[in-house]
Amino acid sequence: MSLSVAWTEIKLEKIIQQDQLKGRNGNRLRLNKFVIGGILIFIAVILLVVTSLKGNAQYYLTVNELVSGTAGRTENIRVSGVVVGDTIQYDPQTLQLRFIVANIPGDTKTIDQMGGLAEVLHTAAFDPNAQRMQVVYTGPKPDLLKDEAQAIMTGSLGPDGIFVAEELLLKCPTRYEDSIPAQTGK
Repeated sequence: MSLSVAWTEIKLEKIIQQDQLKGRNGNRLRLNKFVIGGILIFIAVILLVVTSLKGNAQYYLTVNELVSGTAGRTENIRVSGVVVGDTIQYDPQTLQLRFIVANIPGDTKTIDQMGGLAEVLHTAAFDPNAQRMQVVYTGPKPDLLKDEAQAIMTGSLGPDGIFVAEELLLKCPTRYEDSIPAQTGK
């Protein structure tokens, strides 16, 4: 009897050891499943972010870059230039606005070296050698649309070389330039 009891005890110990090993391996499998699942979710989120950014990307260009064709794109772009005041034409019946913009530098360092934004806009508006581009926009005439205003437009360049703006944002730095030193305490 003692031999069969000893044999049974050995079998029970082996079964307990196997269960313990299965339990450890089972925990590892559960842990691995969570790690793999977390990695897959992380990859999916990264892919969603990248694809959404690509679809909504807008290219900011200068008039020179857009007209010269170095940009390579002609749709869904944002371009900045200075409004040449005597070219503004607005038809209130059709809400069609036409004007010409002249090139201004695209980086702030160059703008600062040239004396600030107001000086750059003034110089570009009257420079006969500055690259120019015709713009067409349909919508109400903005109040800030005037000579030497900075125009930031979103749209596409047509095959005829006319930029068709879907959005039009205007900045007039001379309007705020005098009040800036007083606000900053200078």
